[in-house]
Amino acid sequence: MMRINLLPHRELKRKAQQQQFAIFAGIICAAGLLTIWVVHYVINEKIEFQQERNQYLSNQIAVLDKQIAEIREIKNQTQELLARKGVVESLQGNRSEVVHLLDQLVRLLPDGVYLKSIKQANRTINLTGFAQSNAWVSTLMRNLESSPWLESPVLIEIKAVTVNNTRQNEFNLNIQLKPAVDNDSEMAVAGSNIS
Repeated sequence: MMRINLLPHRELKRKAQQQQFAIFAGIICAAGLLTIWVVHYVINEKIEFQQERNQYLSNQIAVLDKQIAEIREIKNQTQELLARKGVVESLQGNRSEVVHLLDQLVRLLPDGVYLKSIKQANRTINLTGFAQSNAWVSTLMRNLESSPWLESPVLIEIKAVTVNNTRQNEFNLNIQLKPAVDNDSEMAVAGSNIS
């Protein structure tokens, strides 16, 4: 049997092109959706990877912050220990000064002079006492001036008073302790002169 095409030739060709267009459009839409999904997936993976890196960095920063706090605490403890060490060293260095001071006062005090009080403020020593005459106070000041441990005697006040029905001269004077380095070097020089 013979087939007769009643539809126009162009109409069939147009339908075929429309079908092809629809298929290509579907394929392109599917490819576009697939591309969008792949791009979205890749971007999400990169975001998650970056978030993991950020979290790792945050954790490491927290660890370093703790270590920095520990280091600061150790530095503070070190400063406190150094301050304590400095105090102990200054006490060790000044320990012999009191002995030398008392020794010098006993050696240099003339017979007619009696001390009532000895006060020390830093390197300044205040002596208060009684003397039988002004000459004894002058002798005391000359003796103090010649001491290797003491220097700069300064008379603040001298006045006549009556103590136990005897006339006395009450005096008040300041002297300075020489620095320990000078004393040590003078003692070494004195030791070498003796031998």
